[in-house]
Amino acid sequence: MKGRSTILFTLLTALCVVLFVVDLAVGSVAIPPSKVVAALFGKGSEVMQTIVFDIRLVRAIVAVLAGAALSISGLQMQVLFRNPLAGPYVLGVSAGASFGVALFLLGAPMLGIALSPELQSLGTAGAAWIGSAVVLIAVVALARRIKDIMVMLILGIMLSSGVGAVVEIMQYFSSEMALKSYVVWTMGSLGDVTATQLMVLAPVIVAGVAMAIAAIKPMNMLLAGERYAASMGLNISRSRNLILISTTLLAGTVTAFCGPIGFVGIAVPHIARMLFRSADHRILLPATILSGITMLLVGDILAKYFVLPINTITALMGIPIVIYIVTRRR
Repeated sequence: MKGRSTILFTLLTALCVVLFVVDLAVGSVAIPPSKVVAALFGKGSEVMQTIVFDIRLVRAIVAVLAGAALSISGLQMQVLFRNPLAGPYVLGVSAGASFGVALFLLGAPMLGIALSPELQSLGTAGAAWIGSAVVLIAVVALARRIKDIMVMLILGIMLSSGVGAVVEIMQYFSSEMALKSYVVWTMGSLGDVTATQLMVLAPVIVAGVAMAIAAIKPMNMLLAGERYAASMGLNISRSRNLILISTTLLAGTVTAFCGPIGFVGIAVPHIARMLFRSADHRILLPATILSGITMLLVGDILAKYFVLPINTITALMGIPIVIYIVTRRR
């Protein structure tokens, strides 16, 4: 079993490296992979290095970070709620981010405030992050009072529905320009993140991943149920808060900078389970990270090749996997 896992980890790591190079090669101007590798090592023409480093590298790194973050979030939520169809947005993180963006993009024009492109980009990410943070505070506060995890799941769904209704009201009264900006944001994009924003995005995701690594042992214990975990000496409240904060940091930050990207968090943990045939999160967590990076790099390559929003690609990739899970489990 260990030998099989080692082989799979090696293959997935190699695949991620190859896809990363291919992602840098694909774009409005196609570049041979050999020239991409040369540019990464400081060789080749100055034009090639400019295209790779100044235009495409940030987007490829964002794809790696977003793929890892969303897949880890989905894995944690599936363990916490013991629900195979739970994803990173079940807590209402996406709804909070969407509400923040709606207030910024749809509310500002209603108040007669004109937004420059630079301010709109920065403000959208900030508004989404604030919306996610508000949801995080509310969820952690509820987690301290509500002991039943399924009640939290229901509250998360209700919160998302309520926020969605308010956003729809704002859309109804918005101008065409503001409405278009909001709709484009909901489609998701990996290419709108700047190098400056990446300096904020990366450390937060690293912090979220570190929390997920710290939660490996609690997640293994939670697989047998909260009562069993508590009988083994696990602090359920502390472990739950650690997982909730990690998930919100990961999913909320990706949503803030890239928009809501669906199906990665739901589908990827199941891909990792099927590949590695293991429920041990010491194996499953890195397997999920590599699988998530692979899926989003493939999605970004297809999105650039067909000039489509990343959300449409991940949905078309993830829906068949979710259908298979539902039909297999009946």
